[in-house]
Amino acid sequence: MARPEKAAAVAEIVDSFNDAAGAVLTEYRGLTVKELQTLRRSLGENANYAVVKNTLAKIAAHEVGIEGFDDLLNGPTAIAFITGDVVEAAKGLRDFAKANPALIIKGGVLDGNALDAAEIAKLADLESREVLLAKVAGALTATMAQALYAFNALPSQTARLAGALQEKAANDPSILAGGAGEPAAAAAEEVPAAEADEDTPAEA
Repeated sequence: MARPEKAAAVAEIVDSFNDAAGAVLTEYRGLTVKELQTLRRSLGENANYAVVKNTLAKIAAHEVGIEGFDDLLNGPTAIAFITGDVVEAAKGLRDFAKANPALIIKGGVLDGNALDAAEIAKLADLESREVLLAKVAGALTATMAQALYAFNALPSQTARLAGALQEKAANDPSILAGGAGEPAAAAAEEVPAAEADEDTPAEA
């Protein structure tokens, strides 16, 4: 490969790394062209699956600051540059590898950190972004429904309390007058015995 072509190829891989949320390295030895096409279709918009030269991929990885790739770049290599849901892309690769053992997942990178094959498998076992969003939306809907029920219950509870208070007041008017026994006006008319003695003229 001529130097300008090599530089252009490296630059293309660098751009792919920079534009991707993550990448998964695979060995595709033994897969047919038709099977590779099927794999690309199964990944859909979540990843761009590209065959790369190991030497160029090493140079590109070093340029973008990815460490730990050199040992993985051996044999026929293709990289899934993930541009969509990382978990969905990992699931797609895992499921395809189960159905087509010729595809070997060697490792990858996520947020600049190198991952081994076991970590990619764990990533594939996670719930997808859509599932997580659906669960969050469901939880929010349930919380809002509970809050709405509580707000709707307040007026009826207040009405029942007011009705009970009105019925009690009808039976015992002293509640509205501020006392628990006789009305306050009647109590005010009573004169304490001590005061009555003071006002009564003394006998001669």
